[in-house]
Amino acid sequence: MHIKNEDELIALGQDLGSLLEKNDVLILTGELGAGKTTLTKGLAKGLGIHQMIKSPTYTIVREYEGRLPLYHLDVYRIEGDADSIDLDEFLFGSGVTVIEWGHLLGEALPAEYLELEILKDGDGREVVFHARGQRATELLQRLTDGV
Repeated sequence: MHIKNEDELIALGQDLGSLLEKNDVLILTGELGAGKTTLTKGLAKGLGIHQMIKSPTYTIVREYEGRLPLYHLDVYRIEGDADSIDLDEFLFGSGVTVIEWGHLLGEALPAEYLELEILKDGDGREVVFHARGQRATELLQRLTDGV
């Protein structure tokens, strides 16, 4: 999916956020500055969250309250040491989990998740979706049907 600007990336996130349910897991990948936190701002809007969304780079986890809780993680700094944080608290909690750099968790990732790979494409972005499991496949189908 081609995204022309930041507003379109936020709109994509908002559309996806409105479809999310308890225990959904999203993995966001892409180089620094690709738009992972910007997309999360849209996800938060779709979840009815009105707080300012900040990158969790230095805090590892930020929690926000909306229609569902949003657990926003950035695991870049834990360098593959998934045991350094209690992932189960977020993955099996009462909300939605968004993990920036989630691919670094390797085998610690849950069996089901929707990955959004954000690639810089000139001034825009290309978002590539990878669905892992039935729920992620259904979520992606609902998103693409609505787009």
